[in-house]
Amino acid sequence: MKPSKNGLTFTKKIKEGGLPGMYDVKKIWNPTWFQGNRKQSGYFEGWYFKVVSHEGKQSWAFIPGISLSKGDDHSFVQVINGKTGNSWYYRFPLDAFSYSKEGFHVQIANNNFSSKHMTLDLDSDQGRFQGNFSFSGNHVYRTKLHRPGIMGWYRYVPFMECYHGVVSLDHHVEGKLQTGDQMISFSGGKGYIEKDWGSSMPKAWLWMQSNHFNSHGTSFMLSVARIPWIGNAFTGFLGFFLFQGKRYDFATYTGAKLNMKIEESGSVQISITGKNFHLSVSSQQGKAGSLKAPVSGNMQRVIHESIDATIHIQLVDAKGNTLFTGTGANAGLELVGDHQLLL
Repeated sequence: MKPSKNGLTFTKKIKEGGLPGMYDVKKIWNPTWFQGNRKQSGYFEGWYFKVVSHEGKQSWAFIPGISLSKGDDHSFVQVINGKTGNSWYYRFPLDAFSYSKEGFHVQIANNNFSSKHMTLDLDSDQGRFQGNFSFSGNHVYRTKLHRPGIMGWYRYVPFMECYHGVVSLDHHVEGKLQTGDQMISFSGGKGYIEKDWGSSMPKAWLWMQSNHFNSHGTSFMLSVARIPWIGNAFTGFLGFFLFQGKRYDFATYTGAKLNMKIEESGSVQISITGKNFHLSVSSQQGKAGSLKAPVSGNMQRVIHESIDATIHIQLVDAKGNTLFTGTGANAGLELVGDHQLLL
């Protein structure tokens, strides 16, 4: 497979207006927006909102989305407490889900989600969550013709099993969350937003993320997955490291090289070499909570995610100079499926 050649073909076609009618150019160049519709079957779409309190003692993730599967269409909001591993799944009718056609804003019943705000009103026998958050100083992943989002030219491929987007690499959080009789302040906190959509999550994947470093404005994300491809499969990866306003991108399509070692204990060691830098990453899983993931649109797969993991990073330039070394706390870490498929 030669990504650069295929990428040039796709970008040339879209520039000339020659791609099939299934391509909505607005949506392609705005991957944060709702990408699907509510009529197709075997489809899912979900956004991942992580909020961490100023002192780092509280880390929570909220995941709104839709599941379109024959006989079980619905919308949902998942919740996970990073410090305890407890999780909740709030199910809503499909028609409780609505979205903007001109930007990123989705609503599920009385719950609203956008790149600037999040309001929560979740109540069931499981428990109650009410919250109101505002986000500012968002560092967005800007799109280009040859790279309409973090997936690069792969975003133009119409038969991918799963697509990935980054809404905000790092931002400030203000707000409060009430759960039961506990009121939690997130004043001066940090946030991160990303998303996935398609038919199914990969057979096996690793995902890690943190923007809770001592160095202000530093953020890291890496996703490694087993990707079906024209009757075969390959291990692909994508990610970024944001430091001092500069974003270091690495992915299968950039030509970067990745080496990885995964221990049964949940410890991960990774080496990423790009054209102008080398990144060493080590991570240790924390408490893991259960989340639901899609298979052909149906939220029937149970996975486990930690959001109190740690990620240690060292960034070295091409001349061997160390540009950064530090540890990210309150990190997200997922190890799903047979990780031997990724090695």
